[in-house]
Amino acid sequence: MGNLDINVGKLKKNAFRYSKVRGETASRIRIPGGVIDAASLQKVVEIAETYGQGVIHITNRQGVEIPGIRLEDMDKVNAAVQDIIDGLHINQGEKGQGYPSSGTRNVIACPGAKLCPFGCYDTTAFAQKMENHIYPNDRHVKIAFTGCSNDCAKVRMADFGIIGMTEPQYDKDRCVACEACVNYCRRRSVGALHMVNGKVVRDADKCIGCGVCVVYCPTRAWTRSKEHYFRLVLLGRTGKKNPRLAEDFIKWADEESILKMVENCYAYIEEYIDPDAVEHKEHIGYIVDRTGFEEFKKWIFRDVQLPPMAEVKEQVYWGGNHYDRYDG
Repeated sequence: MGNLDINVGKLKKNAFRYSKVRGETASRIRIPGGVIDAASLQKVVEIAETYGQGVIHITNRQGVEIPGIRLEDMDKVNAAVQDIIDGLHINQGEKGQGYPSSGTRNVIACPGAKLCPFGCYDTTAFAQKMENHIYPNDRHVKIAFTGCSNDCAKVRMADFGIIGMTEPQYDKDRCVACEACVNYCRRRSVGALHMVNGKVVRDADKCIGCGVCVVYCPTRAWTRSKEHYFRLVLLGRTGKKNPRLAEDFIKWADEESILKMVENCYAYIEEYIDPDAVEHKEHIGYIVDRTGFEEFKKWIFRDVQLPPMAEVKEQVYWGGNHYDRYDG
């Protein structure tokens, strides 16, 4: 650290980034679900102009960083971000002290049903509910929400990826046998629809609940179910050590089950995290690799009641990077 008297662990926990520029830091602002009101965004601008360099970095996880803040101004910045924390309804604890934790990363979401015709649910609302459910927490966890199987939020790079599903509802009396749904399901999804005697039949085992049929039906013969369902994918990760995409775990899960499983995951981490991990930061996937998937599954299923139509993979396997030496 040279001659700088800095507690890096405290700095990071308080949601400031350790900077390569001596004497400077960057303030990290959480924006759960990726939606921030204009008044709070104006506060971000004011902090950047008053204490930073007048610039704002948009992060990959839908938060913002304000670089160029002098270390001696951290307390002032913590006081200034209070209006943002209040405006976004973020759990905090002691007011005026900034963010109490930064281990659990900002919960991200695509625009979802509020904006996108393919969105099967309100992604922002679920993301904000999850944020309030789990934050603050120092454990290194990434959670992402996407409205449909298009996966615009790239949730397969997160520890918990939540993909919106719907159980398409068919009204045969509104169907005019135009076959638009059949054609679009074949071209843009999994081909779960076919015609029988002038009416559409859905293969429930093949259907992934994407809602393409709903979007492209010109007569509203197809509509979304009033119940919201989700595909849960697990333990995607980037980084230096064996990056990998998340794998499918549950289809047709419900909201409360997902909230409970994520909550249980934190208890699992507390039980099995490597005590020698630097700053107690250990990716969940590494813990699962060490304990085995069955132990992880036992923990996250505690007190979980999945809906009757849920489908669960008994065992999940992850691949990894393997290289062979090139001999020319």
